[in-house]
Amino acid sequence: MIKFVAPAALAFLLLLGPAGGFLRPGVGQAVAEIAREKTITLSVKNMVCELCPYTVKKSLEAVPGVAKAVVSLKDKTAVVTYDESKATVAALIKATTNAGFPSALKN
Repeated sequence: MIKFVAPAALAFLLLLGPAGGFLRPGVGQAVAEIAREKTITLSVKNMVCELCPYTVKKSLEAVPGVAKAVVSLKDKTAVVTYDESKATVAALIKATTNAGFPSALKN
């Protein structure tokens, strides 16, 4: 009985992570990615019709590192969530400007 319990206990302990939980591949990486995520609001000019927010959203989503973009025609804003290690505010502004919708960081 002891010969069976010792290897089983060792195998169980090897599955425990440093925080006492089971190891799950990719969890550490996911936590690091969340830590690098930043959300900003851009004020966007020239949006006048229902298709404008779609164009702004697609231009922002084309920037590497952008996780989410929510664009409001009514408020003339774009709320962008992105990975700071892959994208910059300047790159986001450039993307909207190149699409015909100049933007700036909203205070």
